[in-house]
Amino acid sequence: MILAFEIVLAIVVIWAGMALTVQYRRDLNFHQAALYAPLKLLFRISDREVTEARKAQPPVIYAVWHQSKLDPAVMLSLLPDDTLHILDEASARSHMIEPWRALGRTITFNAHHVFVSRRLVQRLKAKGRLCVYLPNDPEPDVKEFRLFRAVARIALKAEAQVVPVFLSRGGFLPARRVHTLPPMTIAQLIERSGQDDMRASQALFGRMIEARNDQTPQKTDD
Repeated sequence: MILAFEIVLAIVVIWAGMALTVQYRRDLNFHQAALYAPLKLLFRISDREVTEARKAQPPVIYAVWHQSKLDPAVMLSLLPDDTLHILDEASARSHMIEPWRALGRTITFNAHHVFVSRRLVQRLKAKGRLCVYLPNDPEPDVKEFRLFRAVARIALKAEAQVVPVFLSRGGFLPARRVHTLPPMTIAQLIERSGQDDMRASQALFGRMIEARNDQTPQKTDD
């Protein structure tokens, strides 16, 4: 009995130590750090670039290439806790991420009216943060691309910065490395392209493809 207690106590101490380390290094709250620490250990997640992504000034949209049902758990753990996470129906129903829901606010994606709602634009204009999960397909069909158009439209109306996020992974793992790109507005992306007639959705999609293709780690202080 005493041995079992000592083992449990040791596990709790190690877990708390890991959580405190992650909390300090990534500027998370302790609740986030405590739930993220096991993920980081089990899946060997490299998250250095998140430090810079968290510094993006609102209004900001974190646009995530969505590969796994556990991706929202990782992002709920790492992004600022006032971020509104917009989940697809499969992730919203998944019991796997249930413990992480309390880390932030989540709503379920509804293709018919969630993304055309003025409330998301209003939230962003009020210095808000959104996290959207985009289909993990570099060649999306017409239906999937509608989501890119909707996100681009919201970002443009709110003059919000967009931070692309790509969780590179291997096999069944949810993530091995969280790769991000510096924040830019849709207007800046169009101006950078040199194409005045470029559509907002094209600018956003091109930036997201950059995140998939550019696997060079950003320079960070940590």
